[in-house]
Amino acid sequence: MNVQRQKQRKTAGDERRGSVTVETAIVLPILFAIMFASVDCARLNMLRNSAQNAAYEGARNAIVPGATATNASAAANKVLSAVGVKNAIVTVSPSVITSETDTVTVTITVPLKDNSWMASSAKTTKNMVRTCTMSIEKTRRS
Repeated sequence: MNVQRQKQRKTAGDERRGSVTVETAIVLPILFAIMFASVDCARLNMLRNSAQNAAYEGARNAIVPGATATNASAAANKVLSAVGVKNAIVTVSPSVITSETDTVTVTITVPLKDNSWMASSAKTTKNMVRTCTMSIEKTRRS
């Protein structure tokens, strides 16, 4: 019995096959981490801008004659809910707006643990705080 064995021919690609797998295993997790971090940074930037806009809208609604702190809170919460902000705290100062009130301050506190992917996994207790202060619009009485 004559058994002939064929020799396998090695090509240039066979020598690199293992190193490509190792390089991919090292680089791919780093690439995904950078990608997810950039998406989360963009989300945090959107939260920052939305919180500032909500504070502005709340203050803008509170400075008109006859407005209440409830009007300001409702306007701020409307902006925050439009972008999906969770568990935000809206504070209006003073809590009772009268004709003697000179300025109104609306403060928005957004907990990062509830609104960020990376911060929620890090169990952070940090908050993003944005404030807007406006003078009350006074009307002239005849």
